[in-house]
Amino acid sequence: MERRYFGTDGIRGRVGDAPITPDFMVRLGYAAGRTLAPEGGLVVLGKDTRISGYMLESALEAGFSAAGVGVRLTGPMPTPAIAYLTRSLRARAGVVISASHNPYDDNGIKFFSAQGDKLSDEEELAIEAALEAPLQTRPSAELGRAARVNDAEGRYLEFCKNTTPEGFHLRGLKLVVDCAHGATYHLAPALFEELGATVETLGVSPDGLNINEGCGATAPEALRARVLETGADLGLAFDGDGDRLIMVDGRGTVRDGDSLLYVLAQHQQREGTLAGGVVGTLMSNLGLEQALQASAIPFARAGVGDRYVLAECQARGWRLGGEGSGHILCLDAHSTGDGMIAALQVLVALRAAEQTLEEALAPMTLCPQVLINVAAERAVLKAPSVVAAVADLEQALGNRGRILLRASGTQPLVRVMVEGLDGDEVQGAATRLADTVRAAAAGGA
Repeated sequence: MERRYFGTDGIRGRVGDAPITPDFMVRLGYAAGRTLAPEGGLVVLGKDTRISGYMLESALEAGFSAAGVGVRLTGPMPTPAIAYLTRSLRARAGVVISASHNPYDDNGIKFFSAQGDKLSDEEELAIEAALEAPLQTRPSAELGRAARVNDAEGRYLEFCKNTTPEGFHLRGLKLVVDCAHGATYHLAPALFEELGATVETLGVSPDGLNINEGCGATAPEALRARVLETGADLGLAFDGDGDRLIMVDGRGTVRDGDSLLYVLAQHQQREGTLAGGVVGTLMSNLGLEQALQASAIPFARAGVGDRYVLAECQARGWRLGGEGSGHILCLDAHSTGDGMIAALQVLVALRAAEQTLEEALAPMTLCPQVLINVAAERAVLKAPSVVAAVADLEQALGNRGRILLRASGTQPLVRVMVEGLDGDEVQGAATRLADTVRAAAAGGA
């Protein structure tokens, strides 16, 4: 059955355009309630800091209530916090209103199962099928009730701290923490301060419109500048919903998810806690694969998207995986990708090895990799000019590099990735291919 609404990370789009409308959200809440909690029970409902979250929250709440499902409202909370609270509160499902790293005028809905996992394909398709049925409100005595989770923040912070070894602290460490004006704005600074770090903040003044704007994991330039300006030991950047982590080392070098995976894998290998190997994606840097191989750590590639990384980890019985974008799965600590917990695990690794981040990454050399996003629909991937350009460039690169062309599952973009040994060659190939995609999208052959 072909999906109509769900993409690689829930349902997402521009606010006011179908399906991100109040009337659809009422129907979605009802359909999800009847599918995930047919006998009633509770769902946990959280959101990030977008202004549209208020509207969508009310509509979803109404739909769940009509289906006879109770709602526990958390207010702004990171996506992984909802996964945890769903388990903690013994809810039937968790729901997050967020478009993650997208701009404020997008929004979306993510679901978690009762176990805190992303929904299976079968469950998402079942919700889509239920959307076709008429909404039949339960009798008044059976309607779901809504209530606030007043201790959500404290519960989640304690959960995060409990993923570190007993006695772990960050005293003597100076951090700059960039929360992207998103869902971690009131949590991440508190977490690291409670563990003893001196914390400077960026992106902690959300106004509903500034989420991810020139800050956070997708725009770490401001964080880099602040780290250098203040002489901080490290910078930590989260995205709008808190499931991504990008770091900046003390020298101002931006370190992506591939680099952080290497640090975690090395630590777990030293501690004897590495279960099998590491799962990356088709876009993971070749340098990560080579560095892990040099340490005899197995590496596997999954499709792009944390749900596919998770599925590959589960299939292999491995517990560590992630993406260069900063989605990092530490499945020995949490059931889903969590930026704050990933940051803690990296800090644990650095403290245990008595290394700075740059020292820990010295053995690893990333290959030049260029990623260009082109505004285009998925169909452009089959355009004759694009297919021919890919074939020509692959032949030209030979065994010196690789090309990956894919449609985004969360935005109307085509992502052009070229990786190789020579930076100039990689940049030139990526630029030419992006130009071809752009021309095809504009009506070229």
